[in-house]
Amino acid sequence: MNTGSSEPGEVAVATNGTDVDRERSEQGLGSRAPEFVKARRLLHLSWQVGVFIIGLAVVVAGIIMLPLPGPGWVVIFGGMAIWATEFVWAQLVLRWTKRKVTEAAQRALDPKVRRRNIILTSIGLVIVGVLVGVYLWKFGIQMPWKIKDQ
Repeated sequence: MNTGSSEPGEVAVATNGTDVDRERSEQGLGSRAPEFVKARRLLHLSWQVGVFIIGLAVVVAGIIMLPLPGPGWVVIFGGMAIWATEFVWAQLVLRWTKRKVTEAAQRALDPKVRRRNIILTSIGLVIVGVLVGVYLWKFGIQMPWKIKDQ
């Protein structure tokens, strides 16, 4: 029976979830496949092919959702997360993306940037309102059912 210890006579100690998460994040890059899969080359290769195909299907679905209704970017990043369970390049891309999203969120919460964005949005809305007003003053509103045959 495997007790989780490597030495005879040692007792395995259960840890809480935060320690496990910290160990996993400190584990570094590489495959998250179970050990029995990693031990067999053919099984590990087929595992990687399966993970790649599933991740590819999810990423393609996300790309299709970009112009169509649906959470395209969320699904694409979900596919990248699937790939990141097995491939180092996907882990690096996901880390870079998380870092950039966090930086953008911090910049967006900066009071100076928020004030600037509110001012620019207000100016843009005033300009659009003036243009619509000038158009309506010059041409008026003609409903489709009141258009005369010409």
